[in-house]
Amino acid sequence: MAEQDLALMAHLMRRAGFSASYEELEQRAAKGYEATVEDLLNPESQPDLEMDILERRFIDWKEMNALEINQAYLTYRMINTERPLQEKVALFWHGIFCTGNSKCEHGRQIQLQLDMFRNQGMGKFDELLRGLARDPAMVFYLDNCMSHKGAINENWGRELLELFAMGVGMDDKANYSEDDVKEASRAFTGWTITNAIPRYPYGRYEAQFIYNRYDHDDEEKTFLGETGNWNGDDVIDLICKQPSAARFVARHLYNFFVADEVEVPAWQRTPPRDPQTIKMLEDIYFDSGYNVGEMIRALLNSDAFKNARFEKVKSPTEVVIGTMRLVKDFTSPKVGLQPLANNIRYMGQDLMNPPTVEGWHTGKEWIDSGTLVERINFAADQVGNISLPGVQDIINRLGSENISDPSALVHRCLEMVGSYELAGETLEYLIDHAAKAGPVSPGTEDYSNRVAEILQLIVATQEYQFA
Repeated sequence: MAEQDLALMAHLMRRAGFSASYEELEQRAAKGYEATVEDLLNPESQPDLEMDILERRFIDWKEMNALEINQAYLTYRMINTERPLQEKVALFWHGIFCTGNSKCEHGRQIQLQLDMFRNQGMGKFDELLRGLARDPAMVFYLDNCMSHKGAINENWGRELLELFAMGVGMDDKANYSEDDVKEASRAFTGWTITNAIPRYPYGRYEAQFIYNRYDHDDEEKTFLGETGNWNGDDVIDLICKQPSAARFVARHLYNFFVADEVEVPAWQRTPPRDPQTIKMLEDIYFDSGYNVGEMIRALLNSDAFKNARFEKVKSPTEVVIGTMRLVKDFTSPKVGLQPLANNIRYMGQDLMNPPTVEGWHTGKEWIDSGTLVERINFAADQVGNISLPGVQDIINRLGSENISDPSALVHRCLEMVGSYELAGETLEYLIDHAAKAGPVSPGTEDYSNRVAEILQLIVATQEYQFA
């Protein structure tokens, strides 16, 4: 099997999943790149987690009340999912349609929202927005339950246009006006939620979406230049047919899956990094009836994607989950899951609790002197633990290939962690360091420690921070 095939597959699984072991990469590469893309796009062909079994081990997962419990569950899902793209797309929308635990009736509401992203995140954009507009967590978070006929609250209407569906502007022009915000907010009056029934004595009954027609403003509205007796669904229809909606989805997909872009507030006056690919995605958006899955399919199969290796700074989630999938720890329920999940927070991404409705700034803004130390120390601690199954697999594989030459050992370790490529000076340093330790024989404790040390040096490099 050609090494370039494995390298391309490693790139795909870093972006469309959370990385993969070398054995999984071999299996997927043998099946073929395009066939793997189709497998990823059809998650229902793979089993989901068996929650009844997990709830026996983690009894708090039954109700998911606290933020930390939800974070532990989400971390476990991402480590063990057999539907990696579905989980990655849920994370993608979570970073755009931001709802925070800091303003939430209870933690499980956001978990239910993530379930909606899993089910609808690769479907039609208009249907996804309808689901979002009816999502109890979002209705409560952005105060639409406080918006009434004759007394509108603009929070939901404003963020729908600014952050969720269109963006402030494109090509140096504004996408909407303040009047559009007001008219959209009027259209969503009456979209509210029922009160959650207290959890005792039988357990919590979740708040549900409800439409109160008596509180809906049913008078004429002018939105995005069109006049009618619009309701919330009409507003979503009017949004989704705008070129700005196509651009919005396309740029977000490119930033998440391909290469780091400037932050969203700069999009109005900053052209796309790759206009040709963005145009391709915009065309597919309209040709497919706003189908996000079709946009992802074209993107993952494009040369723009295949040639964009290591053009993205890993998010904290990608650092932690990718490393754990490499070392194969927490593949079954056990103590310590919550402290593991906390590492994502310490690196700057408090899942399910973003700093603002704008979400997290990505790319180079993930990295500062503090978070970089957290990233390096976490990854080095994991790959340096020779008792972990994934580390043992790497050691045994190298030993079975009888690799002991320092240069070959370093190069093979780079391949085993995902076909990483180091700068010349860094690569020479690693090889010299491995050579200075003297000869080593496969099958010995010294050999295991030597491999683990090389792995630690690899994950401490600048290159490992990129996907």
